Amino acid sequence: MRKLIFTFSIFFVTFQVFSQGVIDGFYKGKGNASAVLGFGFEDTKSYFARREKIDLSRSLFYGNLYGAYGITNTIDVSVSIPYLVSDDNSDFQDISIFLKYKVFQKEFEKGKFEISLAGGLSTPISDYSIGGLNDIGQQATIFEVRGVFHYQCHSGWFTSLQSGYSFKLEEVPNSIPFVIKAGRASSTWYYDIYYDFQHSFGGIDYLGTPRPQNFKAFGVDYQKVGGTVFKPFSNNIGAYVSLSYVLSGRNVFQGPAYGLGFVYNFRNDK
Repeated sequence: MRKLIFTFSIFFVTFQVFSQGVIDGFYKGKGNASAVLGFGFEDTKSYFARREKIDLSRSLFYGNLYGAYGITNTIDVSVSIPYLVSDDNSDFQDISIFLKYKVFQKEFEKGKFEISLAGGLSTPISDYSIGGLNDIGQQATIFEVRGVFHYQCHSGWFTSLQSGYSFKLEEVPNSIPFVIKAGRASSTWYYDIYYDFQHSFGGIDYLGTPRPQNFKAFGVDYQKVGGTVFKPFSNNIGAYVSLSYVLSGRNVFQGPAYGLGFVYNFRNDK
C-alpha cells in the first residue's frame, strides 16, 4: 500500500484559494521524493464585494513547481514556488515550506486511521504590486498550523479532514481553514473530491470604507468545491487534471479553475 500511495503527489494553487493542496494525509516514505510541474487557468466572471456579487471578471494563469521529500516514514517536508499572471501583473508569488508529522496511527481490520500535525510558512519572493483586483497576492508572510485526520481502507478508499489556524503578518487578517476530502488511491488511478472553506477574522471589504483602500487588509472568505484525477504511467511518471469552483465568499472572485500537471517520483529502493 505504501508504494501505491507514493505514486501520487499534487499541489494546486490560485492566489486567493491555495489552501487545500498544500497538505494531505499521505506520506512519501523515507528517502522518497516527488517533483510536480503544474499549470492552470482561472476564468471568473463575478466578484463578491463584501458578500454581494457584482459583475467583475478576471483571467488568471499560473505555473507552479512543487517538491516533497520523506525525511522519515513519519515526517515529510514540501516546498512550492508559484508564478502567476493576471492581466499585466505577473511575477513569482509566495514560496511555501511545510513540515508534516504523523503523531498517531491505529490499524483496523479494513483500514487505518492516522492523525498528523503540519506547520509551515509562506512569504513573498518578489516585490509584486498590490492595489488592484488583478493583484497576484497580498504580500503577507503567513505562519500556518494544521491538524489532519485521515482514514484509509485497504481497498484504497480514503477520507480526510483538516483544519487549523493561519497567522498572517502585516495587515492581512488571520483566518481558519477547513478542508474535507474523499477519494480513492489505487495502483492505476487516483481521484478525489473536496470541499474547501476559509473564514477570515475582520479586515476591510472591496467597495467599503475607508478609501483609498488597503488591499493588504482585505478579509477573504470562500467556499470552494473541486476534484482531481491522477494517472500514473509508470512507477516514476504520472499526470493529473483538476477542476474547482468557488461557490460563494467575501472579497473573492467566483468561477471555475482548471489545472493540469506532470509528476516525477524519485524512489528509494534501499
